[in-house]
Amino acid sequence: MDMNQYLDMFIEESKEHLQAINANLLILENDPTNIQIVNEIFRSAHTLKGMSATMGFEDMASLTHEAENVLDLIRNDKLTINSEIMDVIFQSVDLIEGMVIHITEGGDGSADVSNPVRQLRAIVSGDFSAQQEVAAASAVAEPEAVAIEATVESSDRDYGLDDYAQTVLKQSKDAGNNLFWIKVTLNDNCLLKAARAYMVFDQLESLGDVIKTTPAVQEIENERFDQSFEVVFVTMHPLEKVKTAIQNISEIHEVLIEVISVKKTDQETPVAKTTAPVVNETKKQETAQPAAGRKPAAGGKTIRVDIERLDILMNLFSELVIDRGRLEQLAREIGKTELQETVEHMSRISGDLQSIILTMRMVPVEQVFNRFPRMIRDLAKDLNKKVNLEIFGAETELDRTVIDEIGDPLVHLLRNSLDHGIESVIDRKKAGKSEEGTIELRAFHSGNHVFIEVKDDGAGINKDKVLKKALERGIVTQAVSDTMTDKQIHELLFASGFSTAEVISDISGRGVGLDVVKTKIESLGGSVGVDSIRGKGTTFLVQLPLTLSIISAMLVQVKNEKFAVPLSSIIETAVFKKDQIMMAHRQKVIDFRGRVVPLVSLQEIFQIPSDQIETDDEVAVVIVRKGEKMAGLVVDSFIGQQEIVLKSLGKYMVNVFAISGATILGDGQVALIIDCNALIK
Repeated sequence: MDMNQYLDMFIEESKEHLQAINANLLILENDPTNIQIVNEIFRSAHTLKGMSATMGFEDMASLTHEAENVLDLIRNDKLTINSEIMDVIFQSVDLIEGMVIHITEGGDGSADVSNPVRQLRAIVSGDFSAQQEVAAASAVAEPEAVAIEATVESSDRDYGLDDYAQTVLKQSKDAGNNLFWIKVTLNDNCLLKAARAYMVFDQLESLGDVIKTTPAVQEIENERFDQSFEVVFVTMHPLEKVKTAIQNISEIHEVLIEVISVKKTDQETPVAKTTAPVVNETKKQETAQPAAGRKPAAGGKTIRVDIERLDILMNLFSELVIDRGRLEQLAREIGKTELQETVEHMSRISGDLQSIILTMRMVPVEQVFNRFPRMIRDLAKDLNKKVNLEIFGAETELDRTVIDEIGDPLVHLLRNSLDHGIESVIDRKKAGKSEEGTIELRAFHSGNHVFIEVKDDGAGINKDKVLKKALERGIVTQAVSDTMTDKQIHELLFASGFSTAEVISDISGRGVGLDVVKTKIESLGGSVGVDSIRGKGTTFLVQLPLTLSIISAMLVQVKNEKFAVPLSSIIETAVFKKDQIMMAHRQKVIDFRGRVVPLVSLQEIFQIPSDQIETDDEVAVVIVRKGEKMAGLVVDSFIGQQEIVLKSLGKYMVNVFAISGATILGDGQVALIIDCNALIK
């Protein structure tokens, strides 16, 4: 069988399982007795092992198998977790992640797994020096069989049912229905687990009602389960008929059915009464497919779409937006009512289509945030610090283009907070703080922007130290430094090449400083600022646009040229008389609502030839902002607001000052898009 057709699916699902393993390992480290979390990790590892073995990635399958053995001991109370064991498991997960990356880049996923395999086997055998006493070798030999037997004999099984489900079961029992707990185990070599599970549910729903599944239906549909799943089932049919219905489905290894007995009191949990194990050995292969329109119990349906297809769709729609603008302009010029009505209807439809396409491209920042807890855990150990990372708003959505780019800047900010912000345990005690520092990572929407906040309760910024470094490096002069506010001093952290690190290390950027963060975020059309209180902590605030593909802009004209100014940067448009323009430090300025705002002439910046005709006594100004700073862009006239498609200038025109791209207007003309951040100093 050609497995290449499944490679993309394997890579995506492997990343999901590894992400889940990392997240659950962090929970387990803080709560070593949480067997439920161990089971979740075990299921992910078992699925990952099966997938990698099926795809022929033997090194990954081998390493995952050894890790699975350790997890099996833990979940069966034959091994107690400690820090050393957790480190070995984390290192193994890191190596598996490296293999997946290698496969993603076209490699074969091979790696030297001898050392972690040796360590994991030592833990299982009891030879690992840091390990506590494990169970006898006979108990280790067949852990799965022991676990299954214990499960079957249990007389007080907790089905995890809420009050509503228990009430349903009681009423069903009173009405004469049979109540069954069913555990279905698939063959180890089953490739399409979700399809087989679907067929089981299809049979069950033809006989009765599924009350609960473990794991949840959504997890089963996405194949996020081990080889087995459990069902609480209500039916009028006898046990043998239910058993036979499931037994007739191929690739079913084992079926366990227990009759549930409901106690008198509603609040009490149903318990197992009798057990009927059924092992399915040989059956004819079936070609049945899930019936259209049917689904097990409840749950949404999703499909995976290659991101390249979404990019193509967005590019095609971008061309449609350009043509829409042209049609709107032609309809206004021709003036026929029928044409205008048709164009207006098309504009509404395309507007709805635009919203859908942009929504399809939106993904939660959780995809980026999920890798940070593990990173903070490792760095805290390296720095011998105690820190708790709190994440808020992980469900906040951003365009995937932005998501792909913000990871590295956020890594740098978090490392900076941990290295420079959070104090050592001794220093925190001296300051009257708790031993454990806190870093908050928060995301939230505001208007057409997403804000990401990195906040710590550390020592804050030492402004004297920052000023001293800035003076040493010639970033500011002594005269300027004497007049700087705290906010302005804090902003020096983003100056090119600035760093307060005494020793260059890998923790917070090898002494490069935060200028790389600022450059990257501004290249995305965003901005970053910092605020700090000495002794209390520091907050970095990143502002990002929701999307980079289609933006709303104000079209302006300067002589014979047209420019687009992103609405996200505009505060207001205004017209000033020439006698309202003043001079300050050899710079033209205006008084805008009590603030002195410098004027920037686009004609001078872009060296646009003058037509020598200046009869107007008024000046059109677009007031733009960058954080708390403002500037007034001097233009000849305002054309109006329009949605534009952002196009790059190409690889031959890079780093053009104050230009972030271009767009094609409805009349076919090209308008350059102004980068307001570059014009505000």
